[in-house]
Amino acid sequence: MSETVTRPRPASPSGKVRSAWPIYVAAVAIAALVAGAISEMFLSESLAALGIPDPGATTTFGLPALRGTAWVLTALAAGSFMFSAFLIPPRQTGEDLNGARLTVDGHIASRTGGWASLGVALISLLMIPLVLSDVSGTPFSKVVLQPASWQLALSQVSDARVWLIVAGISLVVGVAALVVHSWWSQVALFLGAVVSIMPLGLTGHSAAGGDHDFGTNSYIWHLVFMLVWVGALMALVAHGRRLGPGLPLAVERYSRIALFAFLVMLVSGVVNAAIRVRPEDLTTYSYGWVLVGKFVGLLALGLFGFAHRQVVIPQIRRDRRAFTRLATAEVLLMAAISGLAVTLGRTPPPPPRDTDLSQMQVQMGYNLTEPLTTWNWLGLWRPELLYSAIAVLLAGYYLHLLRRVDNWPVGRTVWWLVGCATVVATMSSGIGMHMPAAYSAHMVVHMILSMGVPVALVLGAPLSLVKRAYPAGEFNPRLWAESFERSRFLRIITWPPVSLAQFVFFFYIMYLVIPLYELMISEHAGHVIMNAVFLLSGYFYFWELIGPDHIEGRSSAKVRLAWLWVSMPIHLFMGVYLMQLNVVMGEEFYRSLALPWNPDLLDDQKNGGGIAWASGSFPLVIVFGYLFWFWLSEDKAETREIDRRADEDDDEEWRRYNEMLAQYSQAGGQGK
Repeated sequence: MSETVTRPRPASPSGKVRSAWPIYVAAVAIAALVAGAISEMFLSESLAALGIPDPGATTTFGLPALRGTAWVLTALAAGSFMFSAFLIPPRQTGEDLNGARLTVDGHIASRTGGWASLGVALISLLMIPLVLSDVSGTPFSKVVLQPASWQLALSQVSDARVWLIVAGISLVVGVAALVVHSWWSQVALFLGAVVSIMPLGLTGHSAAGGDHDFGTNSYIWHLVFMLVWVGALMALVAHGRRLGPGLPLAVERYSRIALFAFLVMLVSGVVNAAIRVRPEDLTTYSYGWVLVGKFVGLLALGLFGFAHRQVVIPQIRRDRRAFTRLATAEVLLMAAISGLAVTLGRTPPPPPRDTDLSQMQVQMGYNLTEPLTTWNWLGLWRPELLYSAIAVLLAGYYLHLLRRVDNWPVGRTVWWLVGCATVVATMSSGIGMHMPAAYSAHMVVHMILSMGVPVALVLGAPLSLVKRAYPAGEFNPRLWAESFERSRFLRIITWPPVSLAQFVFFFYIMYLVIPLYELMISEHAGHVIMNAVFLLSGYFYFWELIGPDHIEGRSSAKVRLAWLWVSMPIHLFMGVYLMQLNVVMGEEFYRSLALPWNPDLLDDQKNGGGIAWASGSFPLVIVFGYLFWFWLSEDKAETREIDRRADEDDDEEWRRYNEMLAQYSQAGGQGK
């Protein structure tokens, strides 16, 4: 299950230990050259579309080249952390992975990811003056050495601010990777590396124009799984070249991940292209040709993956060089495709399908013609491609695990599927469509995602199912679930005072700090972040209260019930506050939508406060019922234990009690 790696390794029939840095350098060079060269090919077209003068080759070639380099380095960072967290086991010292340290190979991968993240941070800082040079037509040499230009870029150019955010996150991830070496740190660093690139995924062509909700959400899927696919393969190539142990098992696990990543990238890429490009535009415009090239490259990568599964993996134990050769070629092709992808952000797209976009379409991606009613709540549907898709995948994975488990309670399955279905019905129905346009609809979604859905999901006991579905004694999802249940993080976040504080904090901070609310609702990224916070915060809160999944040192049902009573007035107070608030939150944004029914914004906000006050009671009734039942069960169990001990010692405790009373009675009689 765990392994200790030492140096030097014995000689291998597959060859000698080789460094992976030449592969990394080649991948970065290919991505940079492809991105820069293709951007130069379409330079005149891009400058004409933007209406700016030529800023010089340093900017026109360097900006896409550095962006391509940043993509490859981010993929290398994410893949390296994923490799050290999930593809090879650490040095396990106990029955779980808490306190486990990385092996030598895990340490090398983590350090590689750290240096790659620091490289992304440096490139991101260079992108700030490059972006200003690009949008202003000013030569880079006149921008980079002037502090005022940096300030101007950050205050006036949104892309410059995005790159600053990327630099900050990447810097934190890179420094942390060079300092920490535990298994849990790799999980956190993997998530950090993925998050570091997300700001770029929420900008560009996908985040603009009509249907940009489809474009942005599909692009997020495309981006994340490109990082996973490319980066993890780079980490595996490095592991194979240094003759690391456990390569066959890691490659088999990666093969399943790569297949899923290929399918996600294919579907999301088609969706993203379909909302902006007509079929006839594919061969008419430069943007279409780049898409065609990227699609052909993606299919070629699919053939590489098929060759891995059919030819390489069966013989990898006796000839690992076959894997490294094929995987190296695959990595270089991936780098070229990454370079192509970068040029899409600088190549003018074809004319939009609809040139007469309303203000609503510009802001939200689609039009609404009437206010929310019971009928259009159920009758309006627009697929939401992020959280609804995640809910469908979680439901499918849960049902897949059920095939491995016998005698699983039907009630838990029903609760889980209800929770997943509620996410889909909430985000993709009329209520989800009206969420960005009306405060009352926003509050309905908030209450469902933070209080309704989490109650159902925690009662599905997903970690208990994972533990029963996978064998014990292996480095697999069962061990990860057990380690998470016993982790210090979970003990802290589910400690009743902390659990209540984090749940209430996000509720209050969102609506008491009015500028924060206005910022979040005005951007698609804000809605993505808010919905994630609602779901995660609610899940941890209700998991501590009623979740069947194990938590170390969980309080008794009586204590949890008391904390529930403490929290209820806090929830109710926020609703009362919102009903009495006479300042319209997000007024400028809501008025900019130019809704045709011209709503009374203050009245709608007070209705939202009433929803917050009233709707929270429904899930809390379920929670109260479960806690009361737990209390009765604990009381019955305690009574049975007392009776059992009494039977074993012939009610010795009761006899001593009676003797004590008799002594007191006798002493009282003598006193008289």
